[in-house]
Amino acid sequence: MIVIEETLRTFTQNIFLKMGCSEAHAKLAADVLLLADLRGVDSHGVARLTGYVRLWEKKRINPNPDIKIVHETPTTATIDGDAGLGLVVAPFAMQVALQKAGQYGSGWVAIRNSNHFGIAGYHALMAVEKDMIGYAMTNASPLVAPTFSNERMLGTNPMCYAFPAGKYPPVIVDMATSAAANGKLEIAQRSGQQVPEGWVQDKRGNYTTDPHALKSGGSLLPLGSDREHGSHKGFGLSATVDILSGVLSGANYGPWVPPFVAFLEPSSNPVGVGIGHFVGAMRVDGFRPVEDFKSNMDIWIERFKSASAIDASQKVVIPGEPEYEAYHERKKNGIPIVDAVVNDLNELAVKLGVPQLI
Repeated sequence: MIVIEETLRTFTQNIFLKMGCSEAHAKLAADVLLLADLRGVDSHGVARLTGYVRLWEKKRINPNPDIKIVHETPTTATIDGDAGLGLVVAPFAMQVALQKAGQYGSGWVAIRNSNHFGIAGYHALMAVEKDMIGYAMTNASPLVAPTFSNERMLGTNPMCYAFPAGKYPPVIVDMATSAAANGKLEIAQRSGQQVPEGWVQDKRGNYTTDPHALKSGGSLLPLGSDREHGSHKGFGLSATVDILSGVLSGANYGPWVPPFVAFLEPSSNPVGVGIGHFVGAMRVDGFRPVEDFKSNMDIWIERFKSASAIDASQKVVIPGEPEYEAYHERKKNGIPIVDAVVNDLNELAVKLGVPQLI
Protein backbone atom coordinates (compact mmCIF):
# COMPACT_ATOMS: atom_id res chain seq x y z
CA MET A 1 0.00 0.00 0.00
CA ILE A 2 1.24 3.52 -0.86
CA VAL A 3 0.65 6.21 1.74
CA ILE A 4 1.22 9.93 1.16
CA GLU A 5 3.89 11.39 3.42
CA GLU A 6 1.67 13.98 5.12
CA THR A 7 -1.01 11.38 5.86
CA LEU A 8 1.55 9.17 7.55
CA ARG A 9 3.13 12.12 9.35
CA THR A 10 -0.20 13.31 10.78
CA PHE A 11 -1.09 9.80 11.87
CA THR A 12 2.26 9.32 13.61
CA GLN A 13 2.06 12.68 15.39
CA ASN A 14 -1.43 11.81 16.63
CA ILE A 15 -0.14 8.58 18.17
CA PHE A 16 2.64 10.41 20.02
CA LEU A 17 0.19 13.06 21.20
CA LYS A 18 -2.04 10.30 22.59
CA MET A 19 0.98 9.01 24.50
CA GLY A 20 1.12 12.38 26.23
CA CYS A 21 3.98 13.96 24.27
CA SER A 22 4.00 17.72 23.76
CA GLU A 23 3.22 19.10 20.31
CA ALA A 24 6.92 19.84 19.74
CA HIS A 25 8.05 16.38 20.85
CA ALA A 26 5.31 14.61 18.85
CA LYS A 27 6.33 16.53 15.74
CA LEU A 28 10.03 15.77 16.25
CA ALA A 29 9.46 12.07 16.98
CA ALA A 30 7.29 11.74 13.89
CA ASP A 31 9.94 13.55 11.83
CA VAL A 32 12.60 11.02 12.85
CA LEU A 33 10.40 8.04 11.97
CA LEU A 34 9.21 9.56 8.69
CA LEU A 35 12.76 10.25 7.55
CA ALA A 36 13.49 6.53 7.92
CA ASP A 37 10.50 5.63 5.76
CA LEU A 38 11.29 8.32 3.21
CA ARG A 39 14.90 7.10 2.94
CA GLY A 40 13.75 3.52 2.44
CA VAL A 41 14.85 2.31 5.88
CA ASP A 42 11.43 0.73 6.47
CA SER A 43 12.66 -1.32 9.43
CA HIS A 44 13.10 1.88 11.50
CA GLY A 45 10.11 3.93 10.41
CA VAL A 46 6.45 3.74 11.37
CA ALA A 47 6.76 -0.05 11.54
CA ARG A 48 8.35 0.61 14.96
CA LEU A 49 5.48 2.77 16.22
CA THR A 50 3.67 -0.06 18.00
CA GLY A 51 6.89 -0.82 19.89
CA TYR A 52 7.12 2.72 21.30
CA VAL A 53 3.49 2.54 22.41
CA ARG A 54 4.09 -0.82 24.08
CA LEU A 55 7.04 0.55 26.07
CA TRP A 56 5.00 3.61 27.03
CA GLU A 57 2.19 1.36 28.28
CA LYS A 58 4.76 -0.46 30.41
CA LYS A 59 5.86 2.94 31.78
CA ARG A 60 9.32 2.50 30.31
CA ILE A 61 8.96 5.66 28.21
CA ASN A 62 8.39 9.06 29.81
CA PRO A 63 6.39 11.18 27.32
CA ASN A 64 7.41 14.44 29.03
CA PRO A 65 11.07 14.02 29.97
CA ASP A 66 13.24 16.58 31.72
CA ILE A 67 16.29 16.15 29.49
CA LYS A 68 19.35 17.73 31.06
CA ILE A 69 23.11 17.95 31.02
CA VAL A 70 24.56 16.22 34.09
CA HIS A 71 28.24 16.70 33.32
CA GLU A 72 30.18 18.78 30.80
CA THR A 73 33.43 20.35 29.67
CA PRO A 74 33.80 22.90 26.85
CA THR A 75 33.77 20.15 24.20
CA THR A 76 32.00 17.23 25.89
CA ALA A 77 28.83 16.52 27.83
CA THR A 78 26.81 13.72 29.37
CA ILE A 79 23.03 13.96 29.13
CA ASP A 80 20.32 12.20 31.14
CA GLY A 81 17.27 11.61 28.94
CA ASP A 82 14.86 11.02 31.84
CA ALA A 83 13.53 7.87 30.11
CA GLY A 84 12.26 9.96 27.20
CA LEU A 85 11.81 8.86 23.62
CA GLY A 86 15.23 8.44 22.05
CA LEU A 87 13.63 10.09 19.02
CA VAL A 88 13.56 13.28 21.11
CA VAL A 89 16.54 12.80 23.43
CA ALA A 90 19.13 12.19 20.69
CA PRO A 91 18.32 15.36 18.70
CA PHE A 92 18.58 17.36 21.96
CA ALA A 93 22.02 15.83 22.51
CA MET A 94 23.11 16.56 18.95
CA GLN A 95 22.10 20.20 19.38
CA VAL A 96 24.41 20.34 22.39
CA ALA A 97 27.20 18.76 20.33
CA LEU A 98 26.62 21.28 17.53
CA GLN A 99 26.73 24.23 19.92
CA LYS A 100 30.03 23.02 21.35
CA ALA A 101 31.43 22.31 17.90
CA GLY A 102 30.38 25.74 16.72
CA GLN A 103 32.38 27.33 19.53
CA TYR A 104 35.31 24.98 19.96
CA GLY A 105 35.56 23.00 16.71
CA SER A 106 34.07 19.74 17.93
CA GLY A 107 31.46 18.53 20.36
CA TRP A 108 30.90 15.06 21.82
CA VAL A 109 27.92 13.98 23.89
CA ALA A 110 27.23 10.72 25.72
CA ILE A 111 23.59 9.98 26.58
CA ARG A 112 22.08 7.72 29.23
CA ASN A 113 18.54 6.96 30.39
CA SER A 114 17.10 7.06 26.88
CA ASN A 115 15.20 4.73 24.55
CA HIS A 116 15.35 3.58 20.92
CA PHE A 117 16.42 6.60 18.82
CA GLY A 118 15.31 5.63 15.32
CA ILE A 119 17.80 5.85 12.46
CA ALA A 120 21.25 7.09 13.41
CA GLY A 121 21.36 8.99 10.13
CA TYR A 122 18.76 11.51 11.30
CA HIS A 123 21.00 12.73 14.10
CA ALA A 124 24.24 12.70 12.11
CA LEU A 125 22.62 14.67 9.29
CA MET A 126 21.90 17.52 11.70
CA ALA A 127 25.64 18.24 11.58
CA VAL A 128 25.84 18.10 7.79
CA GLU A 129 23.27 20.90 7.60
CA LYS A 130 25.83 23.12 9.36
CA ASP A 131 28.82 22.06 7.23
CA MET A 132 30.02 19.72 9.94
CA ILE A 133 30.82 16.02 10.01
CA GLY A 134 28.20 14.18 12.06
CA TYR A 135 28.56 11.07 14.16
CA ALA A 136 25.83 9.04 15.92
CA MET A 137 25.62 5.62 17.52
CA THR A 138 23.51 3.71 20.03
CA ASN A 139 23.46 0.44 21.86
CA ALA A 140 20.33 -1.68 21.58
CA SER A 141 18.40 -4.79 22.61
CA PRO A 142 20.79 -7.68 23.40
CA LEU A 143 20.12 -9.89 20.39
CA VAL A 144 23.60 -10.41 18.92
CA ALA A 145 26.01 -13.16 19.94
CA PRO A 146 29.74 -12.35 19.94
CA THR A 147 32.02 -14.44 17.74
CA PHE A 148 32.22 -18.08 18.95
CA SER A 149 29.15 -17.68 21.21
CA ASN A 150 25.45 -18.48 21.11
CA GLU A 151 24.59 -16.12 23.99
CA ARG A 152 22.88 -12.82 23.20
CA MET A 153 25.21 -10.16 24.57
CA LEU A 154 25.11 -7.11 22.28
CA GLY A 155 22.66 -5.07 20.27
CA THR A 156 22.68 -4.44 16.55
CA ASN A 157 24.50 -1.29 17.74
CA PRO A 158 24.36 0.96 14.66
CA MET A 159 26.89 3.67 13.92
CA CYS A 160 26.67 6.52 11.44
CA TYR A 161 29.13 9.00 9.93
CA ALA A 162 27.78 11.80 7.72
CA PHE A 163 30.03 13.95 5.51
CA PRO A 164 28.89 17.05 3.61
CA ALA A 165 29.71 17.28 -0.10
CA GLY A 166 29.44 20.00 -2.74
CA LYS A 167 27.26 19.32 -5.77
CA TYR A 168 26.54 15.78 -4.62
CA PRO A 169 24.43 14.53 -1.70
CA PRO A 170 26.27 13.93 1.59
CA VAL A 171 28.10 10.65 2.06
CA ILE A 172 26.27 8.82 4.84
CA VAL A 173 27.67 5.61 6.29
CA ASP A 174 24.78 4.36 8.44
CA MET A 175 24.97 0.71 9.38
CA ALA A 176 24.28 -1.88 12.00
CA THR A 177 27.33 -3.69 13.36
CA SER A 178 25.42 -6.97 13.11
CA ALA A 179 24.96 -8.88 9.85
CA ALA A 180 21.42 -7.44 9.72
CA ALA A 181 19.25 -5.16 11.82
CA ASN A 182 16.49 -6.83 13.83
CA GLY A 183 13.99 -4.59 12.07
CA LYS A 184 14.75 -6.49 8.86
CA LEU A 185 13.78 -9.72 10.58
CA GLU A 186 10.54 -8.08 11.69
CA ILE A 187 9.80 -6.99 8.12
CA ALA A 188 10.48 -10.55 6.92
CA GLN A 189 8.13 -11.92 9.61
CA ARG A 190 5.35 -9.60 8.49
CA SER A 191 5.98 -10.44 4.84
CA GLY A 192 6.10 -14.19 5.45
CA GLN A 193 9.62 -14.48 4.01
CA GLN A 194 12.78 -16.30 5.05
CA VAL A 195 15.99 -14.35 5.71
CA PRO A 196 19.39 -14.92 4.07
CA GLU A 197 21.75 -17.43 5.64
CA GLY A 198 24.34 -15.68 7.79
CA TRP A 199 21.97 -13.23 9.45
CA VAL A 200 20.88 -15.34 12.40
CA GLN A 201 21.68 -18.57 14.24
CA ASP A 202 19.43 -20.84 16.31
CA LYS A 203 19.91 -21.42 20.03
CA ARG A 204 22.48 -24.15 19.31
CA GLY A 205 24.56 -21.85 17.10
CA ASN A 206 23.49 -23.28 13.73
CA TYR A 207 22.67 -21.03 10.77
CA THR A 208 18.96 -20.65 10.11
CA THR A 209 16.81 -18.66 7.69
CA ASP A 210 13.84 -18.54 10.09
CA PRO A 211 13.00 -14.87 10.81
CA HIS A 212 11.36 -15.99 14.08
CA ALA A 213 14.52 -17.68 15.39
CA LEU A 214 15.22 -15.02 18.01
CA LYS A 215 11.93 -15.76 19.76
CA SER A 216 13.03 -19.37 20.29
CA GLY A 217 16.45 -18.60 21.77
CA GLY A 218 18.42 -17.81 18.62
CA SER A 219 20.62 -14.79 18.08
CA LEU A 220 21.67 -12.34 15.41
CA LEU A 221 25.24 -12.63 14.13
CA PRO A 222 27.90 -9.90 14.10
CA LEU A 223 28.80 -8.22 10.82
CA GLY A 224 30.81 -10.86 8.93
CA SER A 225 28.63 -13.72 10.22
CA ASP A 226 31.50 -16.07 11.12
CA ARG A 227 35.19 -15.86 12.04
CA GLU A 228 36.38 -16.84 8.58
CA HIS A 229 34.43 -13.91 7.08
CA GLY A 230 35.46 -11.37 9.69
CA SER A 231 32.78 -11.59 12.39
CA HIS A 232 35.43 -10.63 14.95
CA LYS A 233 35.56 -7.24 13.21
CA GLY A 234 31.80 -6.82 13.51
CA PHE A 235 32.07 -7.86 17.15
CA GLY A 236 34.79 -5.26 17.68
CA LEU A 237 32.74 -2.50 16.07
CA SER A 238 29.70 -3.44 18.14
CA ALA A 239 31.79 -3.47 21.31
CA THR A 240 33.06 0.03 20.49
CA VAL A 241 29.50 1.32 20.11
CA ASP A 242 28.45 -0.36 23.36
CA ILE A 243 31.33 1.09 25.36
CA LEU A 244 30.94 4.65 24.04
CA SER A 245 27.14 4.58 24.32
CA GLY A 246 26.76 2.67 27.57
CA VAL A 247 29.89 2.38 29.67
CA LEU A 248 30.97 5.97 29.01
CA SER A 249 27.55 7.53 29.62
CA GLY A 250 26.38 5.52 32.62
CA ALA A 251 23.66 3.74 30.62
CA ASN A 252 23.23 -0.01 30.57
CA TYR A 253 25.51 -2.02 28.30
CA GLY A 254 25.93 -5.53 26.93
CA PRO A 255 23.21 -7.97 28.00
CA TRP A 256 21.78 -5.44 30.48
CA VAL A 257 20.53 -3.00 27.82
CA PRO A 258 16.72 -2.67 28.18
CA PRO A 259 15.19 -4.41 25.14
CA PHE A 260 12.92 -2.80 22.59
CA VAL A 261 11.59 -6.17 21.42
CA ALA A 262 8.49 -7.56 23.13
CA PHE A 263 9.82 -11.08 23.72
CA LEU A 264 12.57 -9.94 26.13
CA GLU A 265 12.19 -8.33 29.54
CA PRO A 266 14.59 -5.79 31.10
CA SER A 267 17.26 -7.09 33.42
CA SER A 268 16.28 -7.22 37.09
CA ASN A 269 19.82 -6.22 37.98
CA PRO A 270 20.77 -3.29 35.69
CA VAL A 271 24.29 -1.89 35.58
CA GLY A 272 23.24 1.57 34.41
CA VAL A 273 20.23 3.70 33.50
CA GLY A 274 18.25 3.08 30.30
CA ILE A 275 19.69 2.85 26.80
CA GLY A 276 22.78 4.82 25.81
CA HIS A 277 23.75 6.85 22.74
CA PHE A 278 26.83 8.74 21.65
CA VAL A 279 26.77 11.65 19.18
CA GLY A 280 29.34 14.10 17.90
CA ALA A 281 30.04 16.88 15.45
CA MET A 282 33.26 18.25 13.95
CA ARG A 283 33.57 21.52 12.07
CA VAL A 284 35.08 20.97 8.65
CA ASP A 285 36.69 24.41 8.82
CA GLY A 286 38.54 23.27 11.90
CA PHE A 287 40.72 21.34 9.45
CA ARG A 288 40.52 23.17 6.12
CA PRO A 289 38.23 25.62 4.27
CA VAL A 290 34.75 24.15 3.82
CA GLU A 291 34.61 24.74 0.06
CA ASP A 292 37.97 23.02 -0.44
CA PHE A 293 36.73 20.00 1.50
CA LYS A 294 33.44 19.85 -0.41
CA SER A 295 35.24 20.15 -3.73
CA ASN A 296 37.47 17.23 -2.81
CA MET A 297 34.48 15.25 -1.58
CA ASP A 298 32.92 15.71 -5.03
CA ILE A 299 36.11 14.43 -6.65
CA TRP A 300 36.13 11.48 -4.26
CA ILE A 301 32.50 10.66 -5.10
CA GLU A 302 33.04 10.97 -8.86
CA ARG A 303 36.10 8.76 -8.82
CA PHE A 304 34.44 6.00 -6.83
CA LYS A 305 31.29 6.13 -8.95
CA SER A 306 33.44 5.71 -12.06
CA ALA A 307 35.30 2.70 -10.67
CA SER A 308 35.49 -0.23 -13.07
CA ALA A 309 32.43 -2.46 -12.59
CA ILE A 310 32.51 -6.26 -12.58
CA ASP A 311 29.11 -6.25 -14.27
CA ALA A 312 28.00 -3.30 -16.40
CA SER A 313 24.50 -3.59 -14.96
CA GLN A 314 25.75 -2.84 -11.44
CA LYS A 315 27.79 0.29 -10.78
CA VAL A 316 29.55 1.27 -7.55
CA VAL A 317 27.07 2.83 -5.14
CA ILE A 318 28.20 5.60 -2.78
CA PRO A 319 27.16 5.19 0.89
CA GLY A 320 23.85 6.99 1.34
CA GLU A 321 23.06 7.11 -2.39
CA PRO A 322 20.22 4.52 -2.41
CA GLU A 323 18.57 6.27 0.54
CA TYR A 324 18.90 9.66 -1.19
CA GLU A 325 17.20 8.28 -4.30
CA ALA A 326 14.47 6.63 -2.24
CA TYR A 327 13.86 9.90 -0.38
CA HIS A 328 13.13 11.86 -3.55
CA GLU A 329 11.08 9.08 -5.12
CA ARG A 330 8.95 8.62 -2.01
CA LYS A 331 8.57 12.37 -1.46
CA LYS A 332 6.99 12.50 -4.89
CA ASN A 333 5.06 9.25 -5.09
CA GLY A 334 4.35 8.24 -1.50
CA ILE A 335 5.67 5.67 0.96
CA PRO A 336 5.04 1.94 0.44
CA ILE A 337 3.95 0.12 3.60
CA VAL A 338 3.32 -3.61 3.80
CA ASP A 339 -0.25 -4.63 4.63
CA ALA A 340 0.74 -6.23 7.93
CA VAL A 341 2.19 -2.92 9.16
CA VAL A 342 -0.90 -1.02 7.98
CA ASN A 343 -3.08 -3.47 9.92
CA ASP A 344 -0.94 -3.03 13.04
CA LEU A 345 -1.16 0.76 12.77
CA ASN A 346 -4.93 0.71 12.27
CA GLU A 347 -5.34 -1.54 15.31
CA LEU A 348 -3.18 0.89 17.26
CA ALA A 349 -5.37 3.78 16.12
CA VAL A 350 -8.53 2.03 17.31
CA LYS A 351 -6.88 1.22 20.62
CA LEU A 352 -5.79 4.81 21.26
CA GLY A 353 -8.85 6.48 19.76
CA VAL A 354 -7.25 8.31 16.81
CA PRO A 355 -8.29 8.24 13.12
CA GLN A 356 -7.07 5.15 11.31
CA LEU A 357 -4.34 5.41 8.71
CA ILE A 358 -6.58 4.07 5.92
